[in-house]
Amino acid sequence: MRTSISSPDTITLAFTGASGMPYGIRLLEVLLQQNKQVYLLYSKVAQIVAQQEMGLALPSSAKEAEAFLRGRYNIFDEQLRVFGREEWFAPVASGSNPADAMVICPCTMGTLAAIAAGMSQNLIERAADVMLKENRPLIIVPRETPFSMIHLENMLKLARSGATLLPANPGFYHHPQTVQDLVDFVVARVLDHLNVKHDLMPRWGGEG
Repeated sequence: MRTSISSPDTITLAFTGASGMPYGIRLLEVLLQQNKQVYLLYSKVAQIVAQQEMGLALPSSAKEAEAFLRGRYNIFDEQLRVFGREEWFAPVASGSNPADAMVICPCTMGTLAAIAAGMSQNLIERAADVMLKENRPLIIVPRETPFSMIHLENMLKLARSGATLLPANPGFYHHPQTVQDLVDFVVARVLDHLNVKHDLMPRWGGEG
């Protein structure tokens, strides 16, 4: 049974090479605005997708990425830490010092399959494996369509292992007017499952 949390203080956020980088970047922004400590991991392909979809050049060096993102969001040094793909001494690599929760947004089917198979060939996969074995919240935001039987079986395996599968499927009942409204819908659902307060969109049945 997965451990529940009232509101996490430290969150591991991972970007992989699926389309949907605006979801991940917006999630990072809101978590930092809410004064959460974020451990950020991203793949090489995520750097390509960030450039292609957003014109955002994420540095390959973890230290350069920290400086770039801290300046972009005007935050203090220790609130955001970036770790390299093979930085095995990072806190997230061990069950003795895991984050309170982890989100992979967006998540490729390759990363999802590796986690479902218990692979730990890079820090993203290892961090996710740690969350599952320590019964900590792991939220996976897959961005793919259609799903093959293999994709569905891997997602079912992860759901049975305690992960939350939250596909990047925005709703329309809040009458979105912009692409940003659609992005915020998905990010709002992730924040809800993290128990992080936000005002990105009106609640169903609420005012406004």
